[in-house]
Amino acid sequence: MSKGTIADVGMNRTGIKTSPIDSKDIIQEAQRATPSSPGDGQGIMEVRKQYAREAGDGLGSVPPPSSLKGMAKTAVDMLKGGKPTVFIDKLGERLAFERTGVRLYEGALSKLDVFGSWEGGPSRELLTKILDDEMGHFALLVEAMEKLGADPTAVTPSADLTSVISMGVPAAIADARTNLRQCTQALLVAELTDNASWELLIDLARGLGHDALADRFQQALDAEAEHLLLVKGWLAAGVATEARAPMESAPAPAP
Repeated sequence: MSKGTIADVGMNRTGIKTSPIDSKDIIQEAQRATPSSPGDGQGIMEVRKQYAREAGDGLGSVPPPSSLKGMAKTAVDMLKGGKPTVFIDKLGERLAFERTGVRLYEGALSKLDVFGSWEGGPSRELLTKILDDEMGHFALLVEAMEKLGADPTAVTPSADLTSVISMGVPAAIADARTNLRQCTQALLVAELTDNASWELLIDLARGLGHDALADRFQQALDAEAEHLLLVKGWLAAGVATEARAPMESAPAPAP
């Protein structure tokens, strides 16, 4: 099967119907077997509850301001009844995600070099433009955090969380077995999250009185909305192209 396509017939043995005789025996033995432990899933649920109670500080904390100006700003916000650490936490989250976004589009460019594109698919020019946009958004967030006296190199709790949530996306793009069309599917997951998260950050910035930052973040969101439309279009065109392609013949079974 060509690595440039994904839905051709091949020797896929993951399904149970590939071996009807053996599968029948396995099902019968499973039905006759005695459970390895009594009860249901309640036991593991109780263990998870206990771990949660003992987890302590959870995913960590937001570091204190690194400058006198930042400390003064934090003190003012607290006197007004705000909690500036929440804003710093979400800025750290977006910064981590945008840094990963640069790596994602670097990976997509390498897939383009190997597999090429398709009608209505991504071009080097557009992939490079999005990569540059992601880099610019990363720089914007670094600047914003530094102006607030925060450390942009610190991993905030939300940055930690979003890296765990999204770890499958860079893994899919880095996988040597995936082609460019499959990578656009991974990019779509990232862009959907990116758009929703910028919207949340803008609302938070305006609610805390950071209108100038919110306006700049809106420009980033406008660019991300364009990215989302492009990626959705590329994926739709790629799936349609794949569906219209002639089916490759399956390899002959081993003697």
